[in-house]
Amino acid sequence: MFKKEIYIARRKQLLSLLKGEKGIAVFIGNVEAPAQYKDNCYKFRQDSTWLYYWGIDEPRFAATIDLESGEETIYANDISIDDIIWMGPQPSVAKRAAEVGVAATAPYSKLDLIVSAAIVKGRPIHTIPPSHYYNILKLQSLGIDEPSEALIRAIIKMRLVKEPEEIIELDKAGVLGQKMHTVARKGIRIGRIEQEIVGEMEGVALSEGWGASFATILTQHGEIFHNHEHGFPIVPGKLMVIDAGAETNSHYASDFTRTYPTSGKYSPKQRDIYQTVYECNELAFSLIKPGVAYRDVHLAACRHMLDNLRQLGLVEGDLDEMMELGIAGLFMPHGLGHNMGLDVHDMEDLGEDLVGYDDDQTRSKQLGLGSLRMARKLVPGNVITVEPGIYFIPDLIALWKKNGTDKGHVNYSKIEGGYIDFGG
Repeated sequence: MFKKEIYIARRKQLLSLLKGEKGIAVFIGNVEAPAQYKDNCYKFRQDSTWLYYWGIDEPRFAATIDLESGEETIYANDISIDDIIWMGPQPSVAKRAAEVGVAATAPYSKLDLIVSAAIVKGRPIHTIPPSHYYNILKLQSLGIDEPSEALIRAIIKMRLVKEPEEIIELDKAGVLGQKMHTVARKGIRIGRIEQEIVGEMEGVALSEGWGASFATILTQHGEIFHNHEHGFPIVPGKLMVIDAGAETNSHYASDFTRTYPTSGKYSPKQRDIYQTVYECNELAFSLIKPGVAYRDVHLAACRHMLDNLRQLGLVEGDLDEMMELGIAGLFMPHGLGHNMGLDVHDMEDLGEDLVGYDDDQTRSKQLGLGSLRMARKLVPGNVITVEPGIYFIPDLIALWKKNGTDKGHVNYSKIEGGYIDFGG
């Protein structure tokens, strides 16, 4: 948790951005979710927007801001003796609220009364799209059907630009993520089971932070992007793709994708592809600066990738024409990167296009470019990932070949002769 002055300032700025709006803004924190039965819950993770404005990392809290009077109230229940038996004494709701600069508190059930009274008076209720099932049901029970675009846009405007204190936390997450990958790299040995390495990586994340920022991807089949099967022994000659990151105790996240040769050295073909991805990564880094649209960085990386693949004989023809046709999508059917922050894909619960695209940008329908989650013109304080890649996905390659999607630009015989089982 940051100093209370930070949360006070954030809510003040939010109120300023919503100047002219009527009604109340409602914030619902997450609750504990049973895994098998109600007393055995999944590990609790607080809602990120709640954390940003209210800071309290405990379940079953809610809050309102009156957009006309500026009055702020936190709703939660003090624990009973039954809770104390199991959990020990806990700070009161009033004390927790004071730590984030809020004076007014009320029982959790009073939220229903406040919202109902506002609806009866015809006052607008501003909320954000809920992602947890409880929050969906809670808003439905309150009679709130549609999120508020005004509130969503104000939150995005604020959270897209990280404060100095957030940058410090993101740096910590980055360092911890680097430690995870270092353990993984050192642990790759022929015959080991992949799960052993995943366990070591996530142990690092848990020993110094909240844990992994998302389910760790570690696979010798990099062509399967979200491969969470880790029961295979490590075999020689493969590429080990690891997509993993850490979350700090303050819930800021990191995300790294790295590829290692299981035999310790790359084969000539592996080296060629790895070098191309490395160059795309370095090119992207060199282009990133305020005022540059991240969409253009994505396109520049794709163009360099196609140029290298052309030199390797995997594609052929005019670069401009291949870019226009979206040929890069066959090899990189994902975006270059995404926003980072309190979420590993920051704020995408608020709407991917609203978060990642300026009002004058339109999302592409091309494979790859259409998956770009961050296209905006960059400003100081943006934090983004840079994750170029080249993947050989047999089913996708076969589909393109069958349909002639490439318009003659892809050398299928060379791909099928030496890269179809490459992975990525």
